[in-house]
Order: sequence, then structure tokens, then C-alpha cells
Amino acid sequence: MTQFTRLYNNFQPEHYDIYLDINRETKQFNGRTKISGNALVNNIALHQKNLQIQSVHINEKEIPFVIDDNADLIKISTETIGQIDITVTYKATLTDTMMGIYPSYYELDGVKKQIIGTQFETSFARQAFPSVDEPEAKATFDLSIKFDEQPNETILANMPEIRTENGVHYFDTTVRMSTYLVAFAFGELQSKQTVTNTGVKVGVFSTKAHAPKELDFALDIAKRSIEFFEDFYQTPYPLPHSWQLALPDFSAGAMENWGLVTYREAYVLLDPENSALNTKQIVATVIAHELAHQWFGDLVTMKWWDDLWLNESFANMMEYVAIDAIEPDWHIWESFQTSDVVSALKRDSTDGVQSVHTQVEHPADIDALFDPAIVYAKGARLLVMVRSLIGDKALREGLKRYFARHRYANAAGADLWEALGEASGQNIKAVMDSWLEQPGYPVVSAKVIDGQLTISQEQFFIGEYEESDRQWQIPLNSNYDVAPQILSSKRVVIGDYAQLRESVGTPFRLNDGNDSHFVVKYDAQLLKDILEHLDELDNISQRQILQDLHLLADGRQITYADIVPLLVNFAHKDAMLVNAVLYSILSDLKKFVTPNSAEEKALKEFYDVLSRKQVKRLGWAGQSGESYDNQLTRPYVLNASLYAENPDTIATAHELFEKNSDNLQNLSADIRHFVLANELKHFGNTSLFEQLLTTYRKSSDANYKADLRSALTSTPKPDLIVKLIDQLKDADTIKPQDLRGWVYGLLVNDKSQQLVWDWVREQWQWLEDTIGGDMEFTMYITVIAIVFHTPERLAEFKAFFEPKLNTPGLTREITMDIKVISSRVGLIAAEKDGVNKAISEAIK
Repeated sequence: MTQFTRLYNNFQPEHYDIYLDINRETKQFNGRTKISGNALVNNIALHQKNLQIQSVHINEKEIPFVIDDNADLIKISTETIGQIDITVTYKATLTDTMMGIYPSYYELDGVKKQIIGTQFETSFARQAFPSVDEPEAKATFDLSIKFDEQPNETILANMPEIRTENGVHYFDTTVRMSTYLVAFAFGELQSKQTVTNTGVKVGVFSTKAHAPKELDFALDIAKRSIEFFEDFYQTPYPLPHSWQLALPDFSAGAMENWGLVTYREAYVLLDPENSALNTKQIVATVIAHELAHQWFGDLVTMKWWDDLWLNESFANMMEYVAIDAIEPDWHIWESFQTSDVVSALKRDSTDGVQSVHTQVEHPADIDALFDPAIVYAKGARLLVMVRSLIGDKALREGLKRYFARHRYANAAGADLWEALGEASGQNIKAVMDSWLEQPGYPVVSAKVIDGQLTISQEQFFIGEYEESDRQWQIPLNSNYDVAPQILSSKRVVIGDYAQLRESVGTPFRLNDGNDSHFVVKYDAQLLKDILEHLDELDNISQRQILQDLHLLADGRQITYADIVPLLVNFAHKDAMLVNAVLYSILSDLKKFVTPNSAEEKALKEFYDVLSRKQVKRLGWAGQSGESYDNQLTRPYVLNASLYAENPDTIATAHELFEKNSDNLQNLSADIRHFVLANELKHFGNTSLFEQLLTTYRKSSDANYKADLRSALTSTPKPDLIVKLIDQLKDADTIKPQDLRGWVYGLLVNDKSQQLVWDWVREQWQWLEDTIGGDMEFTMYITVIAIVFHTPERLAEFKAFFEPKLNTPGLTREITMDIKVISSRVGLIAAEKDGVNKAISEAIK
């Protein structure tokens, strides 16, 4: 098995002079890269991948070289120790894998076009130019590019263009940066630009397939985000411009290339006149996330990929800090509670999950590190915990020190804790090591034992697990001052409960604000007290009660049947925070019923009982000036009512479809996919199906396309399902970047699950060949595991994926997902009868 060789230990680049001549028609490019740097030993190497090396020169003298394709290396020897210049000439091919230098395809007025873009994270710069392709190997870059240029085309890079000579575009020298942050793009583009209050040029670029107004929202958010970060970090943005580029084909959500941030179109472009609030929030937080990286990740970069969390966890937290500051009416931290917190708690409860700080043992493991629920969501939650402990003043002062010490260089986690510790006067490292260096999180049990209020911690698991004696330093955030600030032992007796309850006057609670990464299990006495005073709690606290009960049920520490009678207490709440977790629990109840059974009919009635009044209150159409809570709650209750097959809701959706049949895109974006899916399910025919599929092919609006995909994959008709399956490998219809969403949509549809699962197994090699190097490839396994819940599907999953357990980069995901499905199957077998009985009693 190939292991990492750290090239930077032998040769340290200082400057790259890169020339590329790119031909889009032939998909070929020629390159010449000159690297100036310091050779520490005679035998050195550079990274390359799929480059046809023609010659290598050291100090202008041609030398022999050896290609090691297994390790992505050019091995060379130098007679000179110290400063040398290495010049490599080569040829290569543009990729169609959305990595390296690749074409991005789109259609304009019926004509197929392309723009060229790049994606070099994690280790794909070596597909474009020979290099020491490691985060610590920072250098400056001079980039010059020639291409088969056509009139009215634009070329962009990290730095401004300084001149054009003989068709070659020359760009200004970059600041010191890592190879994976180098970026460029060219093609027929449109843009809108502005300038920040400190003179930074900000622009948004897209193909001309989009209406110019779709660039406005991103431009405003980007400008204000940079201004916010300059103030919050107390460190100027270090480049002359910040370009935001929407690429039609893009594997990840976005990429923080310094000065030229690239995005999937859905995460930067939107129609300001018809976009749902949650879509605006997603776009805004993605932009803020990438711009947070311009300092935290780009200016200061992790030394090695094991500290990836330094980049991603921090940017994930700062996206919320920034948007909360520039759009305070959105209450964006509520979205953090309903997205990042949930995904972190669920993923982190499975035995075998990676810790936030994880060693990398094999090249494929770099991409496997990008577990969004851990490195992004959990890491962000841990940093929120730190922020709560030390406050914003110390956080900002600590970050200022951190940037000053490590700017244009690299850092490790200990460097951040040192800076924050100095600023706060607290030993942050001692607290955080227990969270970063070990996987999982605790359940804190609160009990009254012999009259004494007692709390204890142990690791929380969902599914099978090996016993653990792990222990955390837990910020308890209790509403009782006598509780310790940090629980660092296994068990603590707080005091006489009756006296404390009378003295404080409110029920005892832990994790007030839900900022700490643990769940709470109250005994029956304490939980009863809380539920009797439920309406006195704020929305986050009400949400937390349901969230923790939901997790405890998944962990078999309580039963789902225990939760069912409680749900009616929350059904009338206006808050999105509460409704999000309420309908998440309801969605999980579906796994306890068989399609088309009496139990499913009862569950649908339960859905109707819980959602009926809310649907009547909110209706289908948003009102002028209505609260953000109402806007964000409406989709939850409409979705529930449609699942319940409420006849009035179905009829209203049909009326909306017929009224807007001439221009379905004009349907309000926050309800559009419900209307389309309802029409296909209850009134659809082949003609409508073909109409929507054709519209999907032709549309350039990513959000509308997502609505169309949601509708099309929900069709119950077998012949139409077969047609969809036949489209999955047609890149002109379904781009590879969007394929996983189609697969998931077909998996959750009972009518199409078998066919798409058969397709995945039959086409797995094609999937690996097409997108196997993508850092999100393991998510294909994840989305299957999210859906499967029967013994038969578990057996099939194991039969297919267990032989792949030794595939680098897939081992952890397969192992964990077998446990996830096994746990779900066992839970259903044990509790199905009790849950369905509880549902029947709830609707009496």
C-alpha cells in the first residue's frame, strides 16, 4: 500500500513560473514550469499526475528523471545542494472529472458551450503542473496562460492580469500560498463588480446562460462579508480582488481559491425575485464560508491534512458569525441548530467515526477526511463552544495574534489554542483536546438519587459499539449556578434537589443554548418538570428537548413510543426551530410502517392531526411582511400534509399547478417542488413527465432544476421510473455533479428503490471511473445507508460493499454504514409494535 512521502522535507519551493498553452478543441495542453527553491538533499522529487514529462532541467542543464506513477512522482537528482531552479516541460490532457484543469459544459440559445476551470484541492494541482503539492510547501506563483481564445472571452486568476503579449495572458505575482489554492478560468463570461470600503474589488462571474440579476445577491453578500471579516479579524484582506465564479460543472459546493473562489451555480446564483428564504440563507452562508477561508485557510494554512479542521471547522463557524452580523433579522444561528448540530450529533454517535483531528495514513484518506458532519459541522460546534467559553473580545484578540504570527505560513491546532489561550487567560487546549483527539461525544445523565441531584457522563452511541471509557471536559451551561462550569469527572453530586428547585424556581436544565456537543438524559422526575413548564422555555430550549429525546430513542435509551404522545405538545408552535425537529421525528416514524398498510394509514392520519391547523394558519402563499419563522415553517407543514394525503391540500396544489401551467418556473420557489411533485403523483401522465424532463434539460436555474428533480424522482409510474433510470448516465441530461441527488430521490421513492439500487450495483465501476476521485464520492454509500432499513436491504448492502472494505478511502464509510443500517433494523424489530400502538392511541 502506497504511503505518503513528504516531499517538502527534501525540497522547498519558493517561486513557480508556470506557462500553460491550452487547446479546448483537442482537450490538450502544453506546460512549462520553472520552480526556484531550496534542495536539502541530492535525491528529490516533485508531484505529477498524468503529465507526459518531456524534459527536466536543473539550473538549465538537462537531467535524467524517473516517473513513479503509483506515488505521483518525478524523481530526480541534483548535484547542487541549496538554491536551484528546476524546469519541467510536459504535455497533458484536460480532465472530465471536475478535478485538475477541466471543461465545464453549458448550453446557451441551443448551442453547447464550455468554460475552463480548475479544482486543485486536495491534491490535483499536480495534474496541471509539477510541484510540491503539499499545504506546507507555500510559494509565490507567476502564471501565464495562452488558449484558443475567441472574441468576448474573459480569463480570470488569483491575481489581476498585468499584460497580454502574443496571445499570452500574464498575471501578477501571487503572495505566498499553497498549490491547492492556485486557480484560473476562462470562457465567455458576464460579471457584476463593486468595491469594498477598503478598496478591494469584488466581482461575481457566470456564464451568459443566466439572467444578469442572478448575480446581484451574491455580489452584495460577498462585499459585506469581506468588510465584516476585515473588521472582525482585525486583519486586512491581503489581495487586490475577490472574484466569485459560478461554474456549470463543479463537484463540491464551493472552493476557497485565494482571490478566485469557485462555486457550484446553485450556491452563488439566484433569482432575487423568486427564491425561497432558506435558499438565500444557504447561498449567503456558502459565500461567507469561502470568504472566511481567505484568512483562515489561505492566509494561514494547516501544515498537513490531519489539521483540515483548522480550515473547515473555523470557516463553518464564521459563516454564521458573518451572516448573523450582516443579516441579523434572519436569526441564522437557528439554521446552525437545524443543520450542522443535527448532522454532527447523528454522525458522531456511530462507533468507528473519525475524530475531528485525524491522522492520514494513505493518499486516498485525504479525501476521506472531508466528512461534512465531523470536520465541518462537529468542528464548527466545538468552536462555537470555545466562543461561548471565552467571548468575542478574546476570540477576536486571539485570532489577531494567530494571523500576525502565521500569516503567509502554516499552523497546527496547538497554535490556535495558544493564541486563544493567551487572549482569554484560559487553558483552551486542555479543554479542547478531549473533543478533537477522540471520536464521539457524551450523554450527560441528570438524576435525582436519594434526594441528591446527580450528573454523570458516558459516551453516547447509536447502534453496536465497543465499550468506551472516554471522558470529556464538558461545558455544562446549566441554568443552576451550583452546577460546575466544566464537568471533567465521570460523576458529580450537585446537592439536595428539593432545596435547589425551590431556591432557583425553575426546572433544572443542562446545555442551555444548546452550544455544547452532548445530549442530556433527564430522569422521569426532571423531564416531567421541564415539560410542565415547556411554554416558559425559549425556542432553542424547546427544540433541544425534542432533539435529545429523538437521539436517545435512536440510541435505544428510551423508546420512540415514549416520544409519540409528546409530539402534540409541540405541534402548535410557530418557531421553525421547533417544527424542524418535530417533523424530523415524524419522518423517522415512517420506517416503522409498511407501505400501503393499515399502520401507514394511521401514521398519515397522525401527520394530518399535527399539521392541519398549521396548514390552515399559513396557507400556500406567503404574506407581505410575514415572519421568517412562518416562511421557513411552511414547507415542513405542507410536506406533512401532502404525505397525509389531505384532500384539501392536494386539491390546492393542483389548482396552483393549473393556474401556473404556462410558466411553472414562476410558482413561488418555496412551494414549487411540492406543487410539481403533487401533480406528477396524483394527476400526472407521460406528457407531463416528458415536459418536466425536457424543462430540466434546458433550464440553467439550479434551484428550479432541483425542484424538477424532486418532482420527477417522486413519480409512482413504473414505465416513467425506467425512463429516469435510463437517463442517469446521460451527462447532457444529468450532470455528474447532480447525479447523487437523483440517486437519493429515487431511493426514497418506494416505487423506484429496487430499480435504482440495482442500477447502482451494476454501474458501480462506471461511478468509480467517472467521479471516483471526488472527495464526496463516499456520499454515494452514505445516501444508500440513510434510506435502507429492512433486513433484506441490510443483507444486500453487506453483500455488495463488504468486498470493497479494503478499497482505500471507502473502508471507514462502509464499516460505519453497515452499523447504521444494522442499528435501524434492530430498532424497528424491537419497537415497531409499540410505536404503531402509540400512533393509534394518539389519533383517537
